[in-house]
Amino acid sequence: MGAAVTVVDAHHHVWDLSVRDQDWITGPELQSLRRNFTVADLAPEARAAGVDRTVLVQTITVPEETPEFLALAAGHELIAGVVGWTDLTRPDVADELARLRDLPGGRYLKGIRHQVQGEPDPEWLLRADVRRGLAAVAEAGLVYDLVVLPHQLPACVKAAAAVPELTFVLDHLGKPPIASGALDPWASDVRTLAALSNTVCKLSGMVTEADPERWTVDDLRPYADVVLDAFGPDRLMFGSDWPVCTLAATYAEVMDTAHQLTGPQDRTQIFGATATRVYDL
Repeated sequence: MGAAVTVVDAHHHVWDLSVRDQDWITGPELQSLRRNFTVADLAPEARAAGVDRTVLVQTITVPEETPEFLALAAGHELIAGVVGWTDLTRPDVADELARLRDLPGGRYLKGIRHQVQGEPDPEWLLRADVRRGLAAVAEAGLVYDLVVLPHQLPACVKAAAAVPELTFVLDHLGKPPIASGALDPWASDVRTLAALSNTVCKLSGMVTEADPERWTVDDLRPYADVVLDAFGPDRLMFGSDWPVCTLAATYAEVMDTAHQLTGPQDRTQIFGATATRVYDL
């Protein structure tokens, strides 16, 4: 890639356990994540991998996190955008989005995300109050990140069709069952989602859906090939999912793997142009 290309990591997190707990980090397999991960930790790894700008994504469902992330973005050149959280079901969600935009660093708010993967209702996205919230996100000029499990993909299709003015960004390919090697029904559902023009996908989170001890690039390739074919490079963007990725790979390994899974002709889009356009960085 030439020097003129801006390389974007469209998906990473940070957290400070002294500010608040990350209550999802439980059990021995996640033990290595039970410490603070800061922008100062990320920056040298991202720079070494050639990354110029990043998108910082919410982790937990509390209203305090998004203002903190916006302030971080305002104070760090590396962070070009924030995907935050707000309660989509609140009646005044439009006012709340406007309030967030008025905060210090508010101009860095680019999208909203909710932990849909943790909702017991597989059709949570189709609730009337949620749909109204999604419409408010679109009205605010923001995008909506989908963090879902494969069985929730049919609801994503219906939601994206119902709110065509909103761009939906599928995080982590919709978490396909890479460790088991199964493709369907995940692949067919992803293709149905990709057939809608207001959908985009992140090439992210793959190493932690594979066998964390023994994964290979070839294990990931069938899944990357599906989204490459379905979305095309102009609707696909790279995300490291740091620091969650460190359960299975280093930052450099995740970047190298994504290069191996993509062709040279597609990388300008996947490693920068798509994220820059979709998130208006």
